[in-house]
Amino acid sequence: MTDPAQPRGDDFPALRAIAERFELGGPISGIEPLGQGNVNDTYLVRLGDTARPAAVLQRVNTQVFTRPELVMGNLVTFSDHVARRMREPPRELAGRRWEVPRVFPAREDGRPWVWEGSNFWRALGYVQGAQSLERIGHSGHAREIGFALGMFHRLISDLPVEHLADTLEGFHITPSYLRHFDQVLGQLSSHGDAELDDCLAFVEQRRSLVPVLEQAKASGELRQRPIHGDPKINNVMLDLQADRAVALVDLDTVKPGLVHYDIGDCLRSACNPLGEEADDWRAVHFDVGLCDLLLKGYGSVASSFLTDADYRHIPAAIRLISFELGLRFLTDHLAGDVYFKTRHRGHNLRRARVQFKLTQSIEEQDAAIQAVVAAMR
Repeated sequence: MTDPAQPRGDDFPALRAIAERFELGGPISGIEPLGQGNVNDTYLVRLGDTARPAAVLQRVNTQVFTRPELVMGNLVTFSDHVARRMREPPRELAGRRWEVPRVFPAREDGRPWVWEGSNFWRALGYVQGAQSLERIGHSGHAREIGFALGMFHRLISDLPVEHLADTLEGFHITPSYLRHFDQVLGQLSSHGDAELDDCLAFVEQRRSLVPVLEQAKASGELRQRPIHGDPKINNVMLDLQADRAVALVDLDTVKPGLVHYDIGDCLRSACNPLGEEADDWRAVHFDVGLCDLLLKGYGSVASSFLTDADYRHIPAAIRLISFELGLRFLTDHLAGDVYFKTRHRGHNLRRARVQFKLTQSIEEQDAAIQAVVAAMR
């Protein structure tokens, strides 16, 4: 799957017609591409004479989210629950803002989506006066990103998982990804080049790592809670003035799961200073100092619901989720780049190398990471 082209002049009437099917509260004055997401096509909608940003228009990838109505049902359930919690906000939010993006209803039937042919569209509120980061700029960012994830988990820690649909069965279930990898690999008559062979060997050496979280869940050590599902660094919005976290966005993957998936994914994203699109994968490393700051921010609001077993499994989660994403990138490369958007052939293989190098760096610093987690308590 390749990157969608930037909207041409003749694209805008079609996008405008779709945006106008939602109750956005004013006349549309502009639409432009937004972000660099790997799955959905996203646009910023501006309203009124001031051309201020007002809404995010998204075409949901229905090949990935095959039941998009359930995705939106989860989003509405989540938003309603947090709105109730925010009537008496946690004391940690005193003096600071926290937002949940608004869900705009469709004009024709009030549903939080519209179908346009085979395309599924939705409109969400834009978080004003905030930005996301691709990489951490200073140490305060790490703590704020941890705070954002901790606050997100805190606000939904009492939302019964039975109220959420499992919209992506198998998502973050690492044994499922390994089975898919084996299936794809088994269908190839040949796959040989040195770089790919290195990646295949890396996977073989770590098969015993794969079931660690699922085994803990099956034994009752860990329990399912509502999770974000994709809390990488660029899904945390920071206030432009105060430089403090104000929202966690990209809520497609809100569903039942283990908070460890979120913790591991957030750290994987935030503690790789070179980013997952690093050109030189050999230089990639896991920054334990950033990990320490992020987990301090997380623990400052999450300690009320974490158990001893939760703490014990955080180091394994950090390692596992980095490995898992590398495995997914590698599988997609072998399958012909059918899931993640790519810019060229070999892009997913390079992404896999980045994540595997990050995994190796995490393994080499296990003692330091264990000490960081112990200090959270």
